[in-house]
Amino acid sequence: MTQNVPDFAELLRGAEHTAVHLEMRDVYAVGDEATDFEQFKHTGTHPNADPATADWNGWVPLVRETVGRGVVMRRARIVSEPVTDYIRFEHAGTPVNLAAGELVRWLPRSRASNLMLPGNDLWLIDDRQVLFHWFTGDGDWAGHEFNEDPDVVKMVSAAFEAVWERGIPHDQYTV
Repeated sequence: MTQNVPDFAELLRGAEHTAVHLEMRDVYAVGDEATDFEQFKHTGTHPNADPATADWNGWVPLVRETVGRGVVMRRARIVSEPVTDYIRFEHAGTPVNLAAGELVRWLPRSRASNLMLPGNDLWLIDDRQVLFHWFTGDGDWAGHEFNEDPDVVKMVSAAFEAVWERGIPHDQYTV
């Protein structure tokens, strides 16, 4: 079920203070990354790690615009270790997120066992709006859910902050 979900760029443009992203899967298989991921598996180098390339024209300017307004953008990734090839791919591409203005931390799944976590990846905007992302078992997009329920927002915010507190800054996390 995909409900009426606000446009993500508009959600981010409406952020006033914070935008946080929680990622909890070890493998994603979204179609627009397939070619880059295959190339990475063969070369060990992320083919698209330059924030100035056309492939990032939608994301990098949006993040820079958001951060430029004073919004703090944080991304936390919970990962199994040893990490999957996909997580190595994400790690190699994370300099783009950092160059755009995001802060990124990694939390080994073994250090998250006693945390209460939501069941899906998400974006939390200004501790008031949650956009959950659903994925198939293989990691492709399956839908979204938008939620502004204060109890859900409170739970998501607490979960993200717990992950962030335990997370390892990108420049200190090796894969």
